[in-house]
Amino acid sequence: MSNITRLRHFVLDLTRAVEKHGQDEAAMLREGKKLLDGLIAHDDWLPQEFAQDHPDSYRQYLLYCDPLERFSVVSFVWGPGQITPVHDHTVWGLVGVLRGAEKCEEYEHAGAGRPMRKTGEHIVKPGGIDAVSPTVGDIHTVSNALADRPSVSIHLYGANIGAVKRHVYARDSGAIKPFVSGYSNTMVPNLWYGSTESA
Repeated sequence: MSNITRLRHFVLDLTRAVEKHGQDEAAMLREGKKLLDGLIAHDDWLPQEFAQDHPDSYRQYLLYCDPLERFSVVSFVWGPGQITPVHDHTVWGLVGVLRGAEKCEEYEHAGAGRPMRKTGEHIVKPGGIDAVSPTVGDIHTVSNALADRPSVSIHLYGANIGAVKRHVYARDSGAIKPFVSGYSNTMVPNLWYGSTESA
C-alpha cells in the first residue's frame, strides 16, 4: 500500500486553506502551490491504479473532490506521444509533475475564424508546478515530453474539474467547442486506510 497519509494530510490542509481564503484566487494559488510542492516532493503515496497509462488516450483520475466542490485533486497520466487538445479550465488550477516530464504550450484566442495564437512553451520536470486560471493564463495544451515512458502529474483545481463546463479550441480556426472532461475512474483512493497510523 502506498503512503496514503501524505494525500490525506494534503487534502486536510487544502480544506483549511479553502475555508480561510474562500474565493481569493491569488491566495489559493499561493497556498495551494506550497502544499502541492510538499506533496510532489515525495513519490511514495500515489496508488498504482491511479498512475496507469492507457494506449488510447491520456487518463484523468479523480483522487479527491471536496464535498462542496470547492476543490478537486486529480492525477493525469500520459503515455508516450499523448497530448491534450487546446483547452481552458475556467477556474484556478495548479499542475505539479510527479514523474516523467510534460510539455506545456500556451495559447491566446485570437477571435472566431482566426488561428489560435501560441504565446509560449516550456517543459515541466518532476517538482515543477504550473498555474492556470482566467487571470494568469488559462488556455494551453499539455503532452508527454518523453518518448519512452509515461508521465504523471498531480492537478489541483478550484472546483470539481471533471464536472466543469469548459472549452476546447481548434488550432487552425479558433473554433470553440464546449466539453466536460469527466474522470477515467469510478472509485477514489481510500484516504482513511491506516488513518490510526502516525504520519
